[in-house]
Amino acid sequence: MLKYILRRLILSLPVLLGVSIVAFLVISLAPGDFLDTYRLSPSISKEQIDNLEKQFGLDKEPVVQYFIWLKNIVQGDWGYSFTYKVPVWNILFRRLEATLLLSITTFIFTWGIGIPLGIVSALKQYTFTDQALSVFGFIGISIPNFFFALLWLFMSASTGIFPIGGIISNNFDSLNWFQQMGDYFWHVIGPMVTLGTSGLAGTMRIMRGQLLDELNKDYVEFARAKGMPNRVVIYKHAMRNAINPVVTSLGFSISGLLGGAVLTERVFSWPGMGSLIIEALTQQDIFLVMANLMLSALLLVFGNLIADILLAAVDPRVRLRLS
Repeated sequence: MLKYILRRLILSLPVLLGVSIVAFLVISLAPGDFLDTYRLSPSISKEQIDNLEKQFGLDKEPVVQYFIWLKNIVQGDWGYSFTYKVPVWNILFRRLEATLLLSITTFIFTWGIGIPLGIVSALKQYTFTDQALSVFGFIGISIPNFFFALLWLFMSASTGIFPIGGIISNNFDSLNWFQQMGDYFWHVIGPMVTLGTSGLAGTMRIMRGQLLDELNKDYVEFARAKGMPNRVVIYKHAMRNAINPVVTSLGFSISGLLGGAVLTERVFSWPGMGSLIIEALTQQDIFLVMANLMLSALLLVFGNLIADILLAAVDPRVRLRLS
């Protein structure tokens, strides 16, 4: 398994290099740069513009700029933000905390509820419970995130039960540690439910379909005919085969949670990385955009690696193939 992990990490290097080349090329093809707003200002002289171009390396060809950026990345320097006037990693680290809080809670909400509901729906096929969960699943899949977010904000403003935006309350500094943790959780409920409902519904429907397929196969009938307890047949044999497609989708879910929360973060004023990359693209802050994209690509690679390791843990055939 260790050799497989090392091989996957080595093979991910060309992927990350390709992502960086394409991303830098697309950003460089966009007209203008960060200094365009300075050029339009009559209070800034041409000499000052030239000095800024030299300082940020914007006077060089895009190919030269890319290799300078790549060299700095290898040395651990993620670049300097034109907009915030600080190193890029300082901004990413602050925004990453908020994004990870939202992503982890959404992941637990989606998988921790979706898989058990899918199992219940499959075991109670065609009953009222199954029909009610199916209706909930179709509603969750079909409703757009931004529309759900607006409905949640309307409910929060009308009832006052949940906050209507932000990550902390105004009196956050006066709270003790436990109250601060509760305040974080109170604020993350809205974005978490909005972002995770469609994923929860999708996970539930996939789990239901996969488990029903396995329960109708011959090996399940054979195990029951031998007198094996139904609980063992379902949870030890059918479940282990049914959960494979759900585990495979884990890798895409991790990267999707990071980059797919832009609209939700905007509606809830959540200070995460989704809103950060929109601001960076608007300001043509090239190093901040590149760092954001590379971090998303890294999470996609690690997400797929975690999914493969989990798949090997639940499926002996995968373990045998890897060995």
